[in-house]
Amino acid sequence: MSNLRERFATLVAQRTCTLERAALEIARIGHPALDPRPSLRALDALADGLRRRVPPGTSPDEAACILVRYLFEECGFRGNRQEYYDPRNSFLNDVLERRTGIPISLSVVAIEVGRRLGVRLEGVGFPGHFLVRAAGSRGAALLDCFQGGTQVDEDDLLSRLRTLSESSGGPEFSQVPAQFLEATPMPAILARMLRNLLRTYQERRENAFALAAVDLLLVLTPRSPEDLRTRARLYEALECYGSAADDLRRYLTLAPKADDVEEVRNTLRRLSDDAPTLH
Repeated sequence: MSNLRERFATLVAQRTCTLERAALEIARIGHPALDPRPSLRALDALADGLRRRVPPGTSPDEAACILVRYLFEECGFRGNRQEYYDPRNSFLNDVLERRTGIPISLSVVAIEVGRRLGVRLEGVGFPGHFLVRAAGSRGAALLDCFQGGTQVDEDDLLSRLRTLSESSGGPEFSQVPAQFLEATPMPAILARMLRNLLRTYQERRENAFALAAVDLLLVLTPRSPEDLRTRARLYEALECYGSAADDLRRYLTLAPKADDVEEVRNTLRRLSDDAPTLH
């Protein structure tokens, strides 16, 4: 997977890198020989189908409404409720072909179709459920692409946040914190896509694919101790003990006061005992 990491790192370092191209590079985790051109043409075709319906001068909120109605009512894009954790829901080429996905991948489709039409949609990394935001005459409107592009209001967001917090033992919320509604920059969108894939592959115990996901994630978060520790564990599971040890040493450098420092040191000693099987 080293070539994939190098390609991804080179791509996201370019000022001209677009969300669609980076998302299609992520899709190479599951489709190593992926040709991005058919997916780019599919996005072009979706935009072309809308172009006459969004003439110059259309207000941003009206244009956004036209766009989501077209994608989710006419074109049949939908949230995959039956197989939410299918990795294909995170691969943009599969989402475009199957017209089904999860909140963040469907949002990427909407954002990229909008970009082709000059309709600005911003990603919003709301906890537990990615959204998009469109400018409006009465203020910004938040749209839920997993729910067919429906608009969500503050009461709905607060209810979602409270439910999520209760299920995870988090704090009580009396209002939605402003930082939860901020626009999400492209690197953070890509990182969230990769974390979704990482979690999916870990739950499926597909360590090689999980390793590919966290390897790309570390291109975006190179100083993340948690991501380094995750990659080390995957390397160890795949019997790549030298690489696991390298990541754990880096982890100790970045997080010298972490609660699991002694555990990590013990793991490093054990990995040195496994030195004959390094690769």
